[in-house]
Amino acid sequence: MGQGRDDNRRLGDPGTPAFCVDKYPFFLLNRLVSRYNGALEPRLRAIGLDIPSWRVLMILGERHPRGVRDLAEAAVIPLSTMTRIVQRMAAADLVASGPSADDARVTLVALTPHGEATLEKARSAASPLYTRIIAGLSAADFDQLTHLLDQLYVNLAEG
Repeated sequence: MGQGRDDNRRLGDPGTPAFCVDKYPFFLLNRLVSRYNGALEPRLRAIGLDIPSWRVLMILGERHPRGVRDLAEAAVIPLSTMTRIVQRMAAADLVASGPSADDARVTLVALTPHGEATLEKARSAASPLYTRIIAGLSAADFDQLTHLLDQLYVNLAEG
């Protein structure tokens, strides 16, 4: 498939004179994430959370305990920052952390009962926003969206 005159990939290429920022996928993704975080933040603040803590709760809600390094990778947060987030969450009794029985070099993080209850509140706070965001997308549209985002991620990792 070529990059002809009507091909928006050409307009999204910052290396071309025809570049248009509103065709640049990474501008669009950043704009979306910024708006999403702006809408989500007050909902989370109302239950005593910030966005990084919410991300950790959501990840641990899928499976816990998890290692701090694994959490950092899943949340796309630098390890040193994740360590501080976990310490702050442990002080708030949202998580408990300690060395792995299998490898003492690995710090495992698990939800506490208070963390599990807060996770349920966070899910309830985020769900209406999620429903609003995906309104108008068919199941096929949603599947295509997630597939395309995954493909961009894979392409970037292969570079």
